Amino acid sequence: MKLFEENDIFRILSEAISEGILIVDRKQQIVASNAAANKMFGYPNQKLNGATLNTLLPQKEHSLHDHHFASFLEKGEKRGMGQGLDLFGVRKDGTEFPLEIGLNPFTLLRKKYVMALVVDITERKRAEQTISHWFRVFDESLNEIYVFDADSYAFLNVNLGAQRNLGYSLEELGKMSILNVESELNPDSYSRLIQPLLHKQKEKIEFETVHRRKDGSTYPVEVHLQLSKLGKQQVGVAIALDITERKNYTQRLERTVEERTLQLREALTKEKELNELKTKFLSLVSHEFKTPLTSILTSISLLSKYTETHQQEKRDKHIQTIKSKVKYLDTILSDFLSIERLESGKVRYNLTCFPLSKLINEVVYSSNTLLKEGQRILYPENIDGVTVHFDERIMNLALSNLVHNAIKYSPENTNIELMVEQQETALLIHITDQGMGIPKEDQRFIFDRYFRASNVLTTQGTGIGLNIVKQHMANLGGEITFISELGKGSRFSLMIPSKIESYEENPVS
Repeated sequence: MKLFEENDIFRILSEAISEGILIVDRKQQIVASNAAANKMFGYPNQKLNGATLNTLLPQKEHSLHDHHFASFLEKGEKRGMGQGLDLFGVRKDGTEFPLEIGLNPFTLLRKKYVMALVVDITERKRAEQTISHWFRVFDESLNEIYVFDADSYAFLNVNLGAQRNLGYSLEELGKMSILNVESELNPDSYSRLIQPLLHKQKEKIEFETVHRRKDGSTYPVEVHLQLSKLGKQQVGVAIALDITERKNYTQRLERTVEERTLQLREALTKEKELNELKTKFLSLVSHEFKTPLTSILTSISLLSKYTETHQQEKRDKHIQTIKSKVKYLDTILSDFLSIERLESGKVRYNLTCFPLSKLINEVVYSSNTLLKEGQRILYPENIDGVTVHFDERIMNLALSNLVHNAIKYSPENTNIELMVEQQETALLIHITDQGMGIPKEDQRFIFDRYFRASNVLTTQGTGIGLNIVKQHMANLGGEITFISELGKGSRFSLMIPSKIESYEENPVS
């Protein structure tokens, strides 16, 4: 009988609480959850019971969490919310979200359990990011920004731009007022100036004045001033723009400066995009190489322990793992080299005539080793005698990529179906799976280099295979297309032209 199955008190209390409640045994198996927790993680009521806690955690955190859980259960101490940890949960649909967890171990009927109080902090994180963003905008602005008491004019806060321009530290400015900076204004004139704001006749006033630096030098500024609230205190917010160049330079020079500024922004934008691409590439390489290398090292280490004759099966298992991971690394390197050759225009194609059945047999045979439990590849009908005029190596690469993707992104006990459709001017090969499908908002980026759909980020992959296939197909006059529905599967199609009129000797992508 399940724990708490007949415990009405737990049910009444837990369902009255807005936070999620999970109760987990020492094996990290969920034995009870309230409606708030089920809703938070996207599961129907009672469906979480019996699942492992790792079901609700990102894949990359499983091993570390197992260690922390064992340590926490051993110590048997409560842990409050927060604790300075950035924690994430995974919903049933695979999306991740930030959360806080309070843990309380307890013993019932001589068995140890942990009650977890779970709070979705997505909105709080979003609010924190918004506040952080606006604070950076305030502090990093090249313009001078001043916040001061509307009655005494004493500074309450001054941004870095103003500190640099004036030459004062924030501590020094904390002992000064706006009148110590604006050399042309005195208390009476400043009071008259802000009267329209105090009487709500205007929301903002603009004026020009002169600011005095710590070293005694001055410079003209244009000030935008308005009133605001800091708690219950009424404050003035002044944004001052240094207009020295506006005063001293001609209109022609101003236009030149603006043109140069625009060119610089465009250059910086391009540089930023390039740096982001490099960063993404390095991160991808690091991640995709580290995982298989770790598996290889682990298998090698374990092989040395199986020295007995009767342990041959275990040795074979680890040898197969090493072969599989080495093959995966070789595939990644081949993909990177393919990108380099495509971009440098060093690709040479070899057009030949070959039986379609021969190529499909090779692809299916090599793919069978990747099949999950219960998966099947359905062979196309009526292809005997079909001859294709194309680059056999490129067609094998393209078809293998699509079949392997179908296997990777489809669950167990599903079919991957190959279909061939002969048209008057082209041969179509369809690869249909029953997998997770591609989110609609991601579909327009699916052939972009390094792009991976949002629902497969935890699945191993580089995001360059489809990009390479698309470029090769385009170079040879072919085409790759797809249709996909989230949660139901995808169908990718290769269009092989019946006759390739011509192509460049060294096509460049």
